[in-house]
Amino acid sequence: MKNFKAFFQFTKQEQNGIFYLVVLLVLLQSFYWVIKTTNSEAEAGIVLDNRAQQQVDSLKTLALLPKAPKIYPFNPNFITDFKGYTLGMSTTEIDRLLEFRKTGKYVNSAADFQKVTQISDSLLQSISPYFKFPDWVLENQAGAVKAKTSARFKKKSEMIDLNQATAQELRQISGVGQKLSARIVKFRDRLGGFLVNEQLYEVYGLEPEVAERVLRKFQVIALPKIQKININTATWEELSQLVYITENTAKRIVAYRNENGPLDSLDELGLVKGFPKDKITRIGLYLSLSNDE
Repeated sequence: MKNFKAFFQFTKQEQNGIFYLVVLLVLLQSFYWVIKTTNSEAEAGIVLDNRAQQQVDSLKTLALLPKAPKIYPFNPNFITDFKGYTLGMSTTEIDRLLEFRKTGKYVNSAADFQKVTQISDSLLQSISPYFKFPDWVLENQAGAVKAKTSARFKKKSEMIDLNQATAQELRQISGVGQKLSARIVKFRDRLGGFLVNEQLYEVYGLEPEVAERVLRKFQVIALPKIQKININTATWEELSQLVYITENTAKRIVAYRNENGPLDSLDELGLVKGFPKDKITRIGLYLSLSNDE
């Protein structure tokens, strides 16, 4: 124990040395801490300055960017080189318009402007809302549309209903004689009336070009009331009354139905031997799968 205490006993000189050593370590540590803190604050200040500088630079860049010119309504017939350039037109496109104007002609619509200048669809879409034509041009355009609509209405009103036409009226068409006119009426009556104009081409002996001439004067205007045949309950005699279905085909339909049960879709008729698959859509206009249709 005495030896242990003796181990920690120092002379006064040694004690002073230890004291100065501790003081020196404390001073060095304090000096290191002060320097580190100062550097950290300096670095933080630099980061802050960089961010502020970036914001200033961004504002300068925005200020220097060219502003898109504001577009006011204008007459495209009087575009100058500078005006065309600000709108995004090329010199070639501007020259086309100027050459066109030298002939004394004017563009009266956005479509005319594109046809003359050959500008892209995207450019036309962006600038055409600002086109301003004289009032008389707009009035003429409205009048032309009205006249066109009136002409279509008049043309339609001059048509004769193909389902009401007599054999004598049909004979007014070049190429339709007494036999063909009677055949058209007979075919129409067997159908119960034409549902679509294209059924006229199915009349036996009627040439396509003659049918086209007929349809220039006669059209299906009023649809006839058709009593559809229930494909799942009709007898073969009833089915054969339809002009598109022969007696043998009608019998095969009934046999197929008896063997496989009621049809779920008219497309299933394509599985019946001899059924005219190319006319299934047309025949379907006269058939139903239930009494409710």
